[in-house]
Amino acid sequence: MSSGSKAFLPCRSLGYVSNHIPLRVRYIKSRKENLIVTCVGKSFHTYGISHFGLLSVSGLHPEEITCMTTDAYHVYTACSNVIYAWRRGTELKHTYKGHGHPIHLMIPFGVHLISVDDNCKVKIWDIKSETVYLELTFDKKFFNISALMHPSTYVNKVLFGSDKGQMQLWNLNKAKMVYSFKGWDAGISCIEQAPALDVVAVGLVNGRIVLHNLKFDETIMEFMQDWGLVTSISFRSDDHPIMATGSACGHIVFWDLEERRVSSQLASAHDGAVTGMVCLLNEPLILTSSPDNTLKLWIFDMPDGGARLLRIREGHSATPNHIRFHGANGHNILSAASDSTLRIFNTQTEQFNKSLGKASYNRKISKKRGRAVEDPLKMPPILKFTSETTRDKEWDSIAAIHSELSLVTTWSYDKKKMGELRLLPERFQKKNIKNGLEVEATCLCLTNCGNFVVVGYSTGHLDRFNIQSGHWRDSYGDPKAHDSSLRGVATDALNQVVISGANDGLVKFWRFKSKGSSCLTTLNLEEPISFFRSHRESSMLAVALDDFTVAIVDIDTRRMVRKFIGHTAQLTDATFSPDSRWLVTASMDCSIRTWNIPTGQLIDQFATEAAPVSIDMSPTGEALASAHVDYLGIFLWTNRTLYQKVTLKAISPEEEPPLVELPEVLQEPTKEEPPEPTQEEPEFISPEQISKDLATLSGLSTSRWQNLLNIDIIKQRNKPKAPPKAPKAAPFFLPTVSTLNNFEFDLKDALPTEEGHSKLLIPENFTNYTEFGKLLDKTRESGDFSECLEKLKSLGPSMIDFEIKSLAPEAGGSVTLILQFLRMIETILKSNKDFELAEAYLSVFLRSHGQFAAETEVLRNFLPNLSSCHLELWHRLQEKLMYSICVVQNLKTM
Repeated sequence: MSSGSKAFLPCRSLGYVSNHIPLRVRYIKSRKENLIVTCVGKSFHTYGISHFGLLSVSGLHPEEITCMTTDAYHVYTACSNVIYAWRRGTELKHTYKGHGHPIHLMIPFGVHLISVDDNCKVKIWDIKSETVYLELTFDKKFFNISALMHPSTYVNKVLFGSDKGQMQLWNLNKAKMVYSFKGWDAGISCIEQAPALDVVAVGLVNGRIVLHNLKFDETIMEFMQDWGLVTSISFRSDDHPIMATGSACGHIVFWDLEERRVSSQLASAHDGAVTGMVCLLNEPLILTSSPDNTLKLWIFDMPDGGARLLRIREGHSATPNHIRFHGANGHNILSAASDSTLRIFNTQTEQFNKSLGKASYNRKISKKRGRAVEDPLKMPPILKFTSETTRDKEWDSIAAIHSELSLVTTWSYDKKKMGELRLLPERFQKKNIKNGLEVEATCLCLTNCGNFVVVGYSTGHLDRFNIQSGHWRDSYGDPKAHDSSLRGVATDALNQVVISGANDGLVKFWRFKSKGSSCLTTLNLEEPISFFRSHRESSMLAVALDDFTVAIVDIDTRRMVRKFIGHTAQLTDATFSPDSRWLVTASMDCSIRTWNIPTGQLIDQFATEAAPVSIDMSPTGEALASAHVDYLGIFLWTNRTLYQKVTLKAISPEEEPPLVELPEVLQEPTKEEPPEPTQEEPEFISPEQISKDLATLSGLSTSRWQNLLNIDIIKQRNKPKAPPKAPKAAPFFLPTVSTLNNFEFDLKDALPTEEGHSKLLIPENFTNYTEFGKLLDKTRESGDFSECLEKLKSLGPSMIDFEIKSLAPEAGGSVTLILQFLRMIETILKSNKDFELAEAYLSVFLRSHGQFAAETEVLRNFLPNLSSCHLELWHRLQEKLMYSICVVQNLKTM
């Protein structure tokens, strides 16, 4: 069995911003910018504060990150009992192993790193050497460490806080306790250094904030937070005596330390606890993060000295319910979640992620109230939505149904907001619309033209609305379309037919402009219908049934053409591939399966840790998007069949699907196990020559032979403007012998020796053949020209031109060599191989030696042989070409 999916490869996740781990801020001198580090599970993100742009994503950790801290050079993350040090956000530099329990607290301490595990064991690490410098052990029953910090100007000292309320100051250089503070009766949740020396702010679990002087062990002032546990504390450093405290319910309080009172508040700053909060140095800015998957930057510029929201990066705070690609390029994904929000996630860059807001009964009133209190006008979560791009710029292009509501809301993709229309038939308007307990909208479909919305209800009614005006246009059936709750509705591409399916297992076809009450056709599938998924371009409709099977219905013929059986739990979603050859289905059995529609076979399957609740394939077929139970993000899977050769064979539905990890971040391609020989088809290798009646080309690039006739022109164009300078000639001296009258040359070394032999090397044969010429000369005996042809194939155009010109007697060749060359061309033409090379080489030969061959009798007598071979091959090839041209022209005129 394969180790994973053959069709889909994990790519990356979208929509993750932060979790319960507090954010960290690093100032980078080279960039002159603060960088924000947030944790998102098994990895962490690094953002630039200027535009909140995502700069980097770290590698995956083996498990969830338990705590995180930073210094000027590294980002330190703890995963279970192992610590990792990352450089530049992505480069793993150090690994620290030694703890026996999970680590929950860390702070950098100069060249050291302090870590505390769940068993109250403290280790001080040397960062560079990755060794333990010091180890301390506390008794968990009496002093369970819940917070730690390094007080400013306190050399070699660290302050520990416990969940019993006591504090201890330790000198790590001497490994001894300096002082023990009695503390308070409530546990310490956080400790933060105040701008004043010797003063720290201590946050307690009962909501008290204590400013304590460490030097004199005195409490300077106390504050009481009404919302309980103090999750985070931070101080402004821009000459404003303000202390900010965060709570577990998402509120932030700003305390005026001079007047000892509340300066301002940020009610419901986050939907979750404010776990991370940092005031930027010497700036009126404060950063906050929360488990609600948001990162916010606030600026203090309000008239009362309060803060307002400046920038935000957010994702869903609850699990997505329904996701769909929007647009033909496949770059944007619409996602509706249990937090009643509708969002847009861009697959290319997170800068384009947008929020369309929360669903509200009255959007204007909700906007005025803001986030101060829980909005009573907030609508239930969106269960399903439908969208079309045809009328994006003109009016609302998204329609959605909500949990336990009968009305349908509209949304504008272009304006990025909720629309004003509420689609509800007149027959239901007298009932309790807000609670919507008696009638529920269960399914809907937006027509291909973007003008009409067809909505099905739990009562069996089926209505059509105009999405531009919100007016009711028509209903189907008399008085209703089905006797039971509607589960699915779809329309064809031309607005001719409306298809509806209900809990009674009936699929009915209605005329779109219904002037009568009777349906066109009824198809009984004998099982309750779960949902519809249509592919308008191919007129196919996927019908999910409650018996965990999927039926494919042809809208044109109105018949069931395929049925897929294999899932073992309720189906949650299905999607067609753009070419309508695949149907991908998701189920609560945690599997995603791919079915081949033409063959009706299961061709791929894989399982995930959490059950998929919604899936969709991009319009380009490049990726599959999925949303899963208890996961806030959207996961992308790359379609491998578009980028590499993948053989997909039929799989038995009874086979257990292989478990695949969800793509947390952008991953590097993993080394795949070699496939089993029985599972892969042997690669087809084309024979060297398909038929002896056809001309076979060599397969060489055209640059090797196409420009041979124009090689002189190319050389002339490539000739340098200035000729190369010749080196200075070295002096040449002849040895002389001194005599009385005149000088004589010393020729004793050139005279014959006593043995009668001279030192001068006189060759027996004065022919100077090139390397190619030598190979041709050998063929006079063997008649095998394969080596000669391979030699020419390995040469470039200039060398080929030189070798052919060197065959002439005046260039160092001979008539015999020329004759052998012509015989080589004849052999190539007769073999019907390397046709284009033979023609090119013969053209170069005739241009260079044509006159000489005509004047030489031996060569002149051989030329008719070449002519007959050339004409015979060309006539045969011309006949095939003309036949093909005639067939094509005939097909064009039909």
